[in-house]
Amino acid sequence: MLRFLSRRLLQGVFVIFGLSIFIFVISRIIPGDPAKMALGPRATETAVEQLREEMHLNDSIPEQYYYWITGALKGDLGKSVNTKRAVVEDVSEFLPATIELVIVSGIILIVVSLLLGVLAARYKDTWIDALIRFTAYIGIAIPSFVMAIIFLLIFGLVLQWVPVLGRLSPGMTPPPTVTGLMMVDSLIAGDMAAFWDAFEHIILPAISLALGGLLQEARILRSAISDNMGKEYIAVARGYGIPNNKIMNKYLLKPSMIPVVSVMGLDLASLMGNAFLVEKIFNWPGLSRYGLNAMLTKDLNAISAVILIIGLMFLVINIVVDIIIAALDPRIRLGD
Repeated sequence: MLRFLSRRLLQGVFVIFGLSIFIFVISRIIPGDPAKMALGPRATETAVEQLREEMHLNDSIPEQYYYWITGALKGDLGKSVNTKRAVVEDVSEFLPATIELVIVSGIILIVVSLLLGVLAARYKDTWIDALIRFTAYIGIAIPSFVMAIIFLLIFGLVLQWVPVLGRLSPGMTPPPTVTGLMMVDSLIAGDMAAFWDAFEHIILPAISLALGGLLQEARILRSAISDNMGKEYIAVARGYGIPNNKIMNKYLLKPSMIPVVSVMGLDLASLMGNAFLVEKIFNWPGLSRYGLNAMLTKDLNAISAVILIIGLMFLVINIVVDIIIAALDPRIRLGD
């Protein structure tokens, strides 16, 4: 396992290096002059040229990459032309909100997908299975931002069950910042009113973000369990009179989880990327909304930072997923 982990970490270093080059090149070939877009149409040529010099835009692409990557390794991601602050400050302010949203979405995705998948497999070819599969087809086909708009209109505006904009209601005093996660900070401060208000604000964005992935994984788990039900070792277990609940929990679920964990890892990693429009719809002050605004104004440093963070999240989660799969199936870590 240690050799397996070392190999994956070494591969991750090369992936990050390649990702940094890809991000930098893409951000530089987007049409439009970043300096002019940052200063606006009324800016003088002198001001535009001065900003181009500050951003090293007059240098060659390799030189620009050198300045960017050396600064990034030192923790300096440049300055945002939108907020006029260091990008690192912006990231430290907006990232915790997105992390909190992704964590809640991930919990919903994992728990509900496992429950629905096992339920559909246990009651295979019944009305319960048919209902779960039908719901899964609809949920997978509808994008997360469309579900966000539907939830906002129905539960927020029509039924008014939960608040739909921001992280806290107007007039609610936020807890002292410790982690940046509103619910965690509320619990640390012992402010249950703020905790419950933050939970009400996050529930619709989290469900909107997780719905498509959890329904897809429920279908995959249901199919994997159904396939493994026909294996000989399951027939032997039933022949010995082992109860169905024990067969499901001990002998079926573990091998059936391998394909689900692979897809689940990708879905968990993509939650931050998929949060762009969801955060915009719910006015969620997170990094994804910050990145969307940066793209609209071609804020190069902010764009590079946001994409790099999303790439790092993909890499870390993929390594964790590989470790989990290797723990579930020894053949993988032994190279069989």
